[in-house]
Amino acid sequence: MTRDPDAKSALYREAIAAAWIGLGINLALGIGKLAAGLLGNAFALVSDAVNSLGDALTSVVVLIALHIAQAPADEEHPYGHTRAESIGALSVAILVFVSALGIGWEAIIRLQLVHPIPPWWTFVVAAGNAVIKEALYRYKLWVGERTGSSALIANAWDHRSDALCSLAVILGMAIVWWGGTDWMWADEGSALIVVAAILWTASQLFLKSVHELLDAQAEPEFVAEIRARARLVTGVRDVEKLLVRKSGLEYFADIHLQVDGHLTVDEGHRIGHLVKDELLGHFTQLRDVLVHLEPFPHRHAN
Repeated sequence: MTRDPDAKSALYREAIAAAWIGLGINLALGIGKLAAGLLGNAFALVSDAVNSLGDALTSVVVLIALHIAQAPADEEHPYGHTRAESIGALSVAILVFVSALGIGWEAIIRLQLVHPIPPWWTFVVAAGNAVIKEALYRYKLWVGERTGSSALIANAWDHRSDALCSLAVILGMAIVWWGGTDWMWADEGSALIVVAAILWTASQLFLKSVHELLDAQAEPEFVAEIRARARLVTGVRDVEKLLVRKSGLEYFADIHLQVDGHLTVDEGHRIGHLVKDELLGHFTQLRDVLVHLEPFPHRHAN
């Protein structure tokens, strides 16, 4: 099977396009909510604005990481630069975590302060943000799953948490609006709910990125597909071992094939190349396949 060199580039182009869309929307939302929150004295809306501006910054990090990940292999990096995408996801998690702690501290300080009740239109701004963020979540999750981008999937779930946070902001402002000054604490209280959701999202993103950087085995379904495809190649008796690790949008596979023990080295080598070409041609996400041959039936030395 012939490998399409444009297929892998298409994965990166799709991921980069999604990151640019997220950057533009988050920047507009962040500026709009920040202005509305400051003018309307709605601290929960300000905290949500900082979250959106942080998302815009994380989109920049994702764009840089995706650009670096496409760089070809060189002498210092013979396996390429694909892990830049995972490092980008890790950086996003740290940035989101730190920004959430800052928002939380400010909300705690403001709990005892008396300030004007937010006007009704801040409620409308928060509601509009929830709708837009949910749409962004669905779009980026779809693109992230299609391309295998951990950074985009993490970014998508960040949008989902933002949508839920906006609902918390709406609830807090509604309580203040209907309850009056006696319920003023609900504004900062909803901001703290936002903070808790952001911290949870950041911690999950951090753990997933570390998991990827530690060369964890790829998803069982993907490994099973590769194993089944390799077994279809003429001359392959069985697959003894298959290790697949994720590196950014791409994967590296180490496969141990069992072939007839009476074959010549040249014949076994030919089968190994057929398997490698078949896997690289069929699975666009695979960057490289290392093939090792074992005689069939395999007998371990005593």
